[in-house]
Amino acid sequence: MNPRFSAVTLQLPHWLESELPAADHIFATPEDRMGLVLRLASLNIKHQTGGPFSAAVFDLESGTLIAPGVNIVVASHASIAHAEMVAVSMAQRSLLTHDLGSLGNSGTQLVTSVAPCAMCLGAVPWSGVRSLICGAREEDANAIGFDEGSKPTDWVAQLETRGITVQNDLMRDAAANVLKTYKESGGAIYNGRSPN
Repeated sequence: MNPRFSAVTLQLPHWLESELPAADHIFATPEDRMGLVLRLASLNIKHQTGGPFSAAVFDLESGTLIAPGVNIVVASHASIAHAEMVAVSMAQRSLLTHDLGSLGNSGTQLVTSVAPCAMCLGAVPWSGVRSLICGAREEDANAIGFDEGSKPTDWVAQLETRGITVQNDLMRDAAANVLKTYKESGGAIYNGRSPN
């Protein structure tokens, strides 16, 4: 097989590991979890390693971090390398399962700095997470120039009928400010219709 097509590797930025707390650290509240996610999004901007988006997968029962993810689309040359996709992929790899709902515990939670785009929304039910918490809204990302794609207007209800709880607008102002900081810093606004 041609080596160019033998593997796709998503590599988290070098700084990320040193920014994470100890593996047994408890993120007791949704605000604690969102606080970590927003800090990682801000650091992704500061280090110029990706877009202003981050996510993380947590164990719902213990409150421990299973895996972080930041947006690495440009660095990876991969349009699928959105923060949610990276976090879910890292969690699945870490736990050696394709189904984060098969762990026999109370389940997993995906916390994301911005409500999922159309692609990431499609991946949520397939990931096996039982809970989704979102910071900024789709319109906050659209306001700085990102294209979040077409989503059903009742996407929350559709996830909830699949047994996935959804909480929107957690720390929305802080999450929207991360997006604004990225735009003000001259960060690339990339999407399928853009020449960037």
